[in-house]
Amino acid sequence: MLRVAPPLLLGGPVTSPFPGSPSTPSLPSPPAQCPAHAPGAGGLRRLYGPEAERAPHELYERLRQEHGPVAPVLLPGEIRAWLVLGHQENLDVLRNPLLFSADSRRWNVRLAPDSPLLPITAYQPVIAFADGDEHARLRSAVTDSLARINRHGNRRYVVRYTDRLLHAFAAAGQADLVTDFAEKLPILVLSRQFGIPEQDALPLGEAVRDLVRPTETAVKSNQIVVETMEELIRRKKAVPGDDLTSWLLRHEAGLSDDEVLQHLRHALVAANENTANLVANTLRMVLTDRRFRGNLAGGQMTLPDALDQVMWDQPPLSLIPNRWATGDTVLGGQRINGGDMVLLGLSAGNRDPAVRPDLSTPVHGNRSHLAFGKGPHECPGMDIGRAIADTAIDTLLARLPDIQLAVPETELSVTTSMVSSRLNTLPVHFTPQRPKQGAPAGAQPQPRVEPSGTAAMAATPAAAPDRGSWRKRILPR
Repeated sequence: MLRVAPPLLLGGPVTSPFPGSPSTPSLPSPPAQCPAHAPGAGGLRRLYGPEAERAPHELYERLRQEHGPVAPVLLPGEIRAWLVLGHQENLDVLRNPLLFSADSRRWNVRLAPDSPLLPITAYQPVIAFADGDEHARLRSAVTDSLARINRHGNRRYVVRYTDRLLHAFAAAGQADLVTDFAEKLPILVLSRQFGIPEQDALPLGEAVRDLVRPTETAVKSNQIVVETMEELIRRKKAVPGDDLTSWLLRHEAGLSDDEVLQHLRHALVAANENTANLVANTLRMVLTDRRFRGNLAGGQMTLPDALDQVMWDQPPLSLIPNRWATGDTVLGGQRINGGDMVLLGLSAGNRDPAVRPDLSTPVHGNRSHLAFGKGPHECPGMDIGRAIADTAIDTLLARLPDIQLAVPETELSVTTSMVSSRLNTLPVHFTPQRPKQGAPAGAQPQPRVEPSGTAAMAATPAAAPDRGSWRKRILPR
């Protein structure tokens, strides 16, 4: 049984804007005609809607000025919650599972059946919603299985898939690096790691992207992902291989088929979306920030350093709605009741003036950012995601050394939600290249069924780019 520790006192005045019963019913969302700046119930600011989506960082700073490092906010349905804005306060929550549980069944709110919060908060038998011994059991299976992935072989396949995607647009001299590259590469690499046939990778990636967006086909897309995982598990139980699915099924932790399925689905969605966002955001910074690009091209900054700068400024996830107070406590001067939801403000914490008084000061190479979380729930696959982004971007810049943004930066569009900001397009142009022999211009990567796992990763590697050679040619303009 999870022990509830005494209240955590972090100093400052203690206030509570949530009077009355700790149980808060789900209320209807405010009408669309409400002014974007109008406060909600109790005078609290909404973390959703036009104001939040248009300028999330401005909203975070306004909340910081009004309430300090922890602010009361409203979620869709006028649900009350706490947003953690401070860097240290985020660490306090992330590192104290006895005080702040990841199990959503502790929530003192019962959501309406059609609440948009259900898909991201409903309990699932995965490590993201587990605590204590159960979390340790599930995490051991995940981390042990991830550790078996051949990192060197994995990098070679990132190069191979990068080359294939480049062949589709190299001769045209133009491309959209979001839709033509960043959204496609991660699923190709992840599918190989999972043991998914290569010809299923890109259609599966389309389903994953659809299910995380509020589309009319999201439910159907989720079913496609689930059915693909079910078939994968049946196949790997019959004929195991050297892949993540087989390793999870055989792990001594004894995961059930449903636990394996849920972890595969969760990992596939999170890893694909976050890695795609990381690749797109890093490429955007390379193409739009002259100082950033100059430091990278001049050798003052490596690509791994560049990734850390991006994860400080534009983390793939800006917020995690995944902690609940296990008992009455105090955080950042705010009195929090047991069962209250506590939102991890990763992006806001990364911009905390206490750790970054000047946002223009470079922080590349500094891994104190919150992008991957901290504590027992720190992302177990972060090294793999970084390796995919690092290798892919280095390969692309080596192959297309004179690549430039094709439109003014102000024309780039971003879709912002409560939990993330996603770059929609990144149009570029470059000197058209003659496709390699056997790869006709404009051709999509041809689906091929290849052996999966460690043995396959060591076979027929693609030639790695001359790492750093592009830096001699891709200078700031």
